[in-house]
Amino acid sequence: MYWDAQRYLDRHGFIIERGQALIDLLAPQAAEQVLDLGCGTGDIAAAMSERGAHVVGVDASPAMIARARERFPGQDYRVADAAELPFDAEFDAVYSHAVLHWVTRAEDAACGIARALKPGGRFVAELGGFRNCEVLETAFADALKRIAGRNYNSPWYFPRLPDYAALLESHGLVVRAAWYFDLPTPLKSEDGLRQWFIQFLPHHLGGLDDATREAVLAATEAVLKPTIWRNGAWWADYRRLRVVAEKMV
Repeated sequence: MYWDAQRYLDRHGFIIERGQALIDLLAPQAAEQVLDLGCGTGDIAAAMSERGAHVVGVDASPAMIARARERFPGQDYRVADAAELPFDAEFDAVYSHAVLHWVTRAEDAACGIARALKPGGRFVAELGGFRNCEVLETAFADALKRIAGRNYNSPWYFPRLPDYAALLESHGLVVRAAWYFDLPTPLKSEDGLRQWFIQFLPHHLGGLDDATREAVLAATEAVLKPTIWRNGAWWADYRRLRVVAEKMV
């Protein structure tokens, strides 16, 4: 999928802001080797570098990596697929925020994360959990089928907490803490909802003529407005899974 890096920065900066909280949970130390898995536009990797860590940021999107290199020219950013990580016992810590729900090859990602860590290394991540964005997906899928005649196929992997913990542990990562929680998230302004669909589900809208595309988005808004529009914002029904794990020595 093509990522519009500038749209991401302009309209979905809240994801970067939320990712800052995970830095404290990871607590990167000076001179540690840290992998930012799914680094996007590079903000979090740069923030961890300011604490003295040596950070490698990887992302599957060449557009995101190009934008990260442009914004933070002193950082190490590389194009890499989370399901095909090329590292072997190189990192003291792996950080990932709002990324791993995009990686449907979850088994391969877990294996690569464990392999990338040194013995005793730690993994801190947050991703969409079970039933994340269920309200948004349901309304969009109905409008897409009814108006455009297209079937909706979710691009995401939203695991249950016990299942994800078991997956990590099957690859030698001991889960030290885990949380599953609701995180209602404002998509600011009148067009915030459609901007979310345009950013994150562009492949479902691609190839539609302008009138059909507009009709799908308008129908989705009409269905959702009575329930998730309040105080000048659309509130996305985010549900998050957060984990802290450690590689066995």
